[in-house]
Amino acid sequence: MSTDRRKFLKHLGTSVLLTSASLTSLAAKEENEVRILRDEKRVTPNDKIRIATIGMGIMGFNDTNAALTVPGVELVAACDLYKGRLLHAKEKYGSSLFTTMDHREILERKDIDAVIIATSDNWHSQIAIDAMRKGKAVYSEKPMIHKISQGLEEIQVQKDTKMVFQVGSQRVSSIAYRKAKEMYESGAIGKINSIEASFNRQSALGAWQYTIPGDGNVQNVDWARFQANSSVKHDFDKNRFFRWRNYREYGTGVAGDLFVHLLSGIHFITGSKGPESIYSIGDLAYWKDGRNVPDVMSAVVRYGETKEHPAFQVTLRVNFISGEGDKTTTKIVGSEGVMDIGGEGEAFTIHQNKMPEAPGIGGWDSLFTYTESEQKALMDDYNKRWTKAQQDTPQFQAINYRAPEGYNASNDHFANFMESVRTGKPVVEDAVFGFRAAAPALACNDSYFENRLIHWDAENMKIV
Repeated sequence: MSTDRRKFLKHLGTSVLLTSASLTSLAAKEENEVRILRDEKRVTPNDKIRIATIGMGIMGFNDTNAALTVPGVELVAACDLYKGRLLHAKEKYGSSLFTTMDHREILERKDIDAVIIATSDNWHSQIAIDAMRKGKAVYSEKPMIHKISQGLEEIQVQKDTKMVFQVGSQRVSSIAYRKAKEMYESGAIGKINSIEASFNRQSALGAWQYTIPGDGNVQNVDWARFQANSSVKHDFDKNRFFRWRNYREYGTGVAGDLFVHLLSGIHFITGSKGPESIYSIGDLAYWKDGRNVPDVMSAVVRYGETKEHPAFQVTLRVNFISGEGDKTTTKIVGSEGVMDIGGEGEAFTIHQNKMPEAPGIGGWDSLFTYTESEQKALMDDYNKRWTKAQQDTPQFQAINYRAPEGYNASNDHFANFMESVRTGKPVVEDAVFGFRAAAPALACNDSYFENRLIHWDAENMKIV
């Protein structure tokens, strides 16, 4: 890394960023190089972290792959309730991999340092609690809970056991989100007042109609264990098992799956502890395949004024049959600009707009309705009171930021988690942060199904 580049990174401040038409990826590349050098440092046998993944579905395999990008991490065990996924885990990670359909066998093993929990949502909290009590570090997929009532207990268990616990919302580790947070705190968009955040999808797979294996039957699935903690038991249903996100009994709908990502990013950038009121509406508009959660949902979430931020409101939306196609965005709107974070947060653009000092006259104004003499008198007086510079609207170039090509925030999220396991340093997304994002998201479900406004105490993390 050159001395000039080090100096640039050191001195890369608000004044530079706010006058740059395009930041592109220079600073991001620099930061990415630092991460790579950190990860490539020699790992001694004492630094090795032996992990197990519980739940080998889409996120289970993706999380495992991301974890294994961190030097010194070794996968020793995997758990799933479908035999086919365990067979594939051996195909992918080696025939010596220990596999089981009972997660408790993994928690009893003394040679496992950390577990990734990527099960259906209804098992996140209980397995995390059991794992921490067994002395395991925990990486829990979001949302960390299935019900709001589970959050405080999970937080308390982490405090009591002092085990490393991190929630899997990778935006919190994204270099683009960290730069967006820096820009926000610098005042680049003025005083925040509203945020618009959404996920749009237009595909069967995007709407969770995942492919079901031909041997996905009751002989190859531990159906009893899958629904063991459900109050209502159902006969085996392959859709419920392989497409569990579509059912309240096992998943948390679009709110728990996607709103929680949006809220995690919003809380990270603004430093917020959470909203004070939540209201949502929704419909099952298109994917009427037996699911009991909406495929279109909108929520209005109000954040009151705190020492961290002024009052602002957030509109959240997920649309699984959007003619716009697949598109994700978070627009943070302030009094002097808007920050548009697209996609999964790998880039953002800031457009700044400031009102002229003068209040304006003419145009869409009542001025033209007055007599000619009155219009002239008013214009003469206006031009005497305000100079041309005061009357002109300030002009700004857009500010663009992009992470390096191929950058993956999930890899960084796991690198941060493993560093905490090795060193004991605080995680980037602890149980309190995770719960403060998950609870308002799940409150959107409560608001929708109960048709009521939800009041939330963000400081004490409870419904009021």
